[in-house]
Amino acid sequence: MSYVFHKGEYVNEHQAFIAKDNRAFRLGDGFFESMRVVDGKVLFLENHFSRISDTIKAYKMVAAENFSLELLRNQIQGLLSRNNITKGGRVRITFYRKSTGYYLPHSDDVNYLIESEPLLENEFILNPIGKTVDIFTDFKKDVNKLSIFKSLNAQLYIMAALHSKEKNLDDALIQNNKFAIIESISSNIFIVSNGVLYTPSLTDGCIAGTMRMNIINIALDNKIKVYECTLNPQNLLAADEIFLTNAVKGIEWVVAYRTKRYYNDMSKKMIQLLNDAAKNYTGVKELI
Repeated sequence: MSYVFHKGEYVNEHQAFIAKDNRAFRLGDGFFESMRVVDGKVLFLENHFSRISDTIKAYKMVAAENFSLELLRNQIQGLLSRNNITKGGRVRITFYRKSTGYYLPHSDDVNYLIESEPLLENEFILNPIGKTVDIFTDFKKDVNKLSIFKSLNAQLYIMAALHSKEKNLDDALIQNNKFAIIESISSNIFIVSNGVLYTPSLTDGCIAGTMRMNIINIALDNKIKVYECTLNPQNLLAADEIFLTNAVKGIEWVVAYRTKRYYNDMSKKMIQLLNDAAKNYTGVKELI
């Protein structure tokens, strides 16, 4: 039996009832956060909590007065313990406005659902076979104040994933409404040229990924230059490497964009540095 944490309680996942007027279901009124578990503990939880707090504020939601980093940490660790996840795993938290109402909610208070599942790997593993990618051109992502957050409205990414499947690709690159390349279906993107990392700026509308931030900080700590800038297809063709990052998978290297082929030397170096950072991470405390 697997548990989830919902509305302040640990319940059997099959008993996590969502009403027909739930705003996440009806309107996509909410957001989500994905986290990686190593040795039965969530990595970089402080970064995730900071983004959760920023998203709640941006979505004009209201968290409970007692909602805090330590409260969330204990709730997650309690769930991992109940689901016997003592090594690798993943956690997803779905936040939604718990009131009823149509477009105008009756209140802005927040509910959330925490899910967890085990993973075979207890560290970040670089994909042995590089991913093949191309640009998804059917739809563009609008750039606005909410572009950097992980909305429950994922239709753009679903369409991109279906496109990738139809084209026998492993992933698709998303463009903003100015044709800049900003991210992939579920990851941020970095390119490598002459040992320097380049990644799209948040002002171009990419998701403000916690792993993106960690990779930038790890690179800078190891004297690897990083520039946040606008990327276009020509930059992909001129790059030595491309890799994708997200909180659960860490780093995935790209072998091909159209006819261009890439190495993975920097990807190997960065995933080793990332695993070192994960091993040295001391932010996660034992369940209180």
